[in-house]
Amino acid sequence: MPVTSRVRVAVLGCADIALRRMLPAMAASADVELIAVASRDAHKANETARRFGCAAVHGYDALLARDDVDAVYVPLPAALHDVWVEAALRAGKHVLAEKPLTTSQVRTAELLRLASARGLALVENVLFVHHGQHAAVRALVRDGAIGQARSLHASFAVPARPEHDIRYRAALGGGALWDVGVYPVRAALYLLGSPLTVAGAVLTSDPGREVDTSGAALLRSEAGAVAHLTFGIGHAYHSGYELRGSEGRITVDRAFTPPADHRPVLRLERGTRTEEIALAPEDQVAAAVSAFARAVREGGAPSDDPVLDQAALLDAIRRTATGSGTGRAGSGH
Repeated sequence: MPVTSRVRVAVLGCADIALRRMLPAMAASADVELIAVASRDAHKANETARRFGCAAVHGYDALLARDDVDAVYVPLPAALHDVWVEAALRAGKHVLAEKPLTTSQVRTAELLRLASARGLALVENVLFVHHGQHAAVRALVRDGAIGQARSLHASFAVPARPEHDIRYRAALGGGALWDVGVYPVRAALYLLGSPLTVAGAVLTSDPGREVDTSGAALLRSEAGAVAHLTFGIGHAYHSGYELRGSEGRITVDRAFTPPADHRPVLRLERGTRTEEIALAPEDQVAAAVSAFARAVREGGAPSDDPVLDQAALLDAIRRTATGSGTGRAGSGH
């Protein structure tokens, strides 16, 4: 049944990103109504529900059985996404799932097909694509500001996490590629388009770690542009990209996780001239919540292609880095 008013949303789990960013945005949104939060820990569910003014539910299955919920947000560890996203879809719920949607290209494609068959929205929660600074970059390129795009240099790196953080646990889908590598990969798709091919990739692990903690990838487009992507956990913080063209370049700092009050400045260099283009602050988290609500009302995400293309590239990067296959990304369709 189409949802025509505020989308009634519940949350599976009390992950850090849910507590810091998504739950506050949902509680403040005019597009969604926060109904409930579930946890396997009843105390944690109660504390979180009290903080955000919603119901507490003990256990994920119990939440999915509720008939007062239209959609669920899944911020669980990456390795648990496919099980609970599928369970939510089969329970008739629309789904907003943290990135990556799954750690398998095949499973990502299967879940998107299941959502489509049931007329449900399944949206991967990549926040930065909802910030207008990136649309502004694409508009500059479209208008010829840097000539023909030749290369993209994108990086996302964060300091080390606490010792027992889930990002360091292989069984939960941890690792730098899944956690921070998604951002430059998605930026390459957003700015250079698809298809992209993996020409080379490296994944490395700090001593004693069971997951990759840093990596790099070299991609190329059919038009001849290349993308050099780097990412890591346990690095000095960096979040930005530089798009170089035949006649100039555009630099974007704080590209992937800017706070809502951040005033972006795009640096455009062309010949001997440098122009700084100031943009208004935007709340990309609030924008992502509103975009999901629109997808629910319309009965599906605008396009599954970026999610499928991203899943294929992540898979190809891992296979290339581990020597288990070629760098050609599968279609996933």
